[in-house]
Amino acid sequence: MNYSKILVVLIILNLSCKETADYKKASNERIEIVDRPSIGDSNSHYVSNRAPLRPSALIKLPIGSISPKGWLLEYLMRQKSGMSGNLNTISAWLNKEDNAWMSKDGIGKWGWEEVPYWLKGYANMGYILEDEEIIEEAKIWIESALKSQKPNGYFGPVSDRNIERERTGEKASVKDYWGNMIMLYCLQSYYEYSKDERVIDLMTNYFKYQLEVPDEDFLSRELWWQHVRGGDNLHSVIWLYNRIGERWLLELMKKIHRNTANWSSRGHSRDSIISPKHIRPGMEWPDYFGDLIDWHNVNISQGFREPAQYYLVSGDSTDLNASYDNFKIVRNHFGQVPGGMFGSDENTRPGYNDPRQGTELCGMVEQMNSNEHLLRITGDPFWADHTEEVAFNTYPAAVAPDFKSLRYITSPNMVLNDSENHAPGIDNTGPFLMFNPFSSRCCQHNHTQGWPYFSENLWMATPDNGLAAVLYAENSVKATVGKGTPVEFSTTSKYPFEDTVIVKVEKGEKDIYPLYFRVPDWARGASLLINGEKANLGLDEGKYVRIYREWSVGDTITLTFPMTINVTKWAKNHNSVSVSYGPLTYSLKIDEKYVVQPSTETAMNDSKWQDGVDVNNWPSFEIRADSPWNYGLVLSDPVTTSFEVVKRDWPENNFPFTQEDVPILIKAKGKRIPNWTLDEYGLAGELQDSPVKSNEAVQQIELIPMGAARLRISAFPVIGNDTNAKPWRDVKK
Repeated sequence: MNYSKILVVLIILNLSCKETADYKKASNERIEIVDRPSIGDSNSHYVSNRAPLRPSALIKLPIGSISPKGWLLEYLMRQKSGMSGNLNTISAWLNKEDNAWMSKDGIGKWGWEEVPYWLKGYANMGYILEDEEIIEEAKIWIESALKSQKPNGYFGPVSDRNIERERTGEKASVKDYWGNMIMLYCLQSYYEYSKDERVIDLMTNYFKYQLEVPDEDFLSRELWWQHVRGGDNLHSVIWLYNRIGERWLLELMKKIHRNTANWSSRGHSRDSIISPKHIRPGMEWPDYFGDLIDWHNVNISQGFREPAQYYLVSGDSTDLNASYDNFKIVRNHFGQVPGGMFGSDENTRPGYNDPRQGTELCGMVEQMNSNEHLLRITGDPFWADHTEEVAFNTYPAAVAPDFKSLRYITSPNMVLNDSENHAPGIDNTGPFLMFNPFSSRCCQHNHTQGWPYFSENLWMATPDNGLAAVLYAENSVKATVGKGTPVEFSTTSKYPFEDTVIVKVEKGEKDIYPLYFRVPDWARGASLLINGEKANLGLDEGKYVRIYREWSVGDTITLTFPMTINVTKWAKNHNSVSVSYGPLTYSLKIDEKYVVQPSTETAMNDSKWQDGVDVNNWPSFEIRADSPWNYGLVLSDPVTTSFEVVKRDWPENNFPFTQEDVPILIKAKGKRIPNWTLDEYGLAGELQDSPVKSNEAVQQIELIPMGAARLRISAFPVIGNDTNAKPWRDVKK
């Protein structure tokens, strides 16, 4: 007997069985890593893009398909009991009396963006929570909008505006379509919930009306908001086309694009972008200010995606790339800060790019909404990663924990919250750093969309009749997959405060279909278990793992995304650094002293509330630092050894976004920098170039998640260290 040959055969057999020692695949199963879902198929169960539109990589599930649980549900419940659920009784803009949105003739004292801004989040919150009281209140406004349509197809408030054309000086009367663009979102959600065909009829007639408007009167640039935000109008036309397939809608898509501000081009007239008053004294106008059509923070967050939306119509990759370029340009010059946003206050200004510059609350929720649009269009996990970055780190601190007041401007480095005027340190004159339930007429209403829209986009359908988990939070989802099988999945996790996500098939007949799971870009060494057995493949970060198999009730997928310390150096912002742990960015824990102030005395000058409101039930808050904040970090080499992660019990109130209840904090070492103080504008002084010298004693300091820090230092100077030490996490902005 040839024992040598037998030994060789046994070795080969052993090697071939190595994979099955970890996880034995079924014969019909395929597990693979993919960049994004393929668009080669067409989903049989959910409305997808009709030809000749380019297919989207992901498809939104109808509202109500996803039920949030855990901390995300707690957030929605706080919204319900806070401003979001009560604005209809306190905000003058939502007064039903003399409201143009409630009037058959479209005339009234109140009636522009405020009603649909609020309604898009409020109504969706009701549909998600199955809250009949909210649904019935929302329906009052929806019914009024549906009944407002005129014989010519126009609906909503009378929005005729007298203008003088920039190019000719000619005087004209044109319509402002901006408020209607937002209301169309509300109507689409209502249709998904109710299947009320009146929505289709109204949108059809309205878009026929828009098609007949002369180009010179449509989305007029003299009414700037509608001109730069035409992508919202385009989205709604695409939505309707995918449901009725009428070809004339394709012509309207092209018309909207050519009359919307040209986010696809470069080198715009400086005068059309921003006023010279925004340039810091002593600075020249930088060349890059011709690189975007607009430098207002909400216009950027909302408008930058329009070329990618039009890419579905044109099929031209230049359009798609333009949205990526828009995103990068503003962050290259004003986004060298942690938290995912950029330092614009209300308008970006050359010379004002320190992390003490903030972002308007509207900009945060519109950025999340734009990311969710782009995630569906492209399937690119980048947009999911960035949505989580804003949602977990920047957005929570802009709203009070009880959701009963909000802050117009919130910054990565922010050590005082009061009603004083901090201009020109920030680009706003007035009490723009105050937590006030009545400020302002835009953010007060628009912030409502943030968490409902996030909840709706946790899962999406895929072109190959599967499902994709694209954002992570505890939830349950009901969907139709495979050959037409209704299924229900549960997701159990305290993510982003936990590294494990468990997904279980709760209901549904056996069927073969794919499930996709996004691997976050920060998650090095992620792993996968199927029914408790390890799948022997590497999960590449920033991609999806696609599992195609026959699924049955009880099947369980366990994903582990190892959370580690990362230190990011912001070389373009004085070599400052930020610290992250998994998807969470961390800030210095500053003792916060809350001082109650009368809301009537600390609100912005355009704030208005309904008669009879007891403002004592809706107080405002100053927050003052009650401990030192002027610390630089003392770092070892390698820098990750400079920190200790401390895990605590999960909060009983299920709300981890406060100082008291954060379940993970980080201990670090720092030194105070005595000459880093409040400046003449009452803001944290601008960063010094790192490394910074300090003769102060080394102290232990605590860092808490950025989203739990209403006062915070998130971009730190480095004390006396080589800021080229490794490993630094590369800035991918």
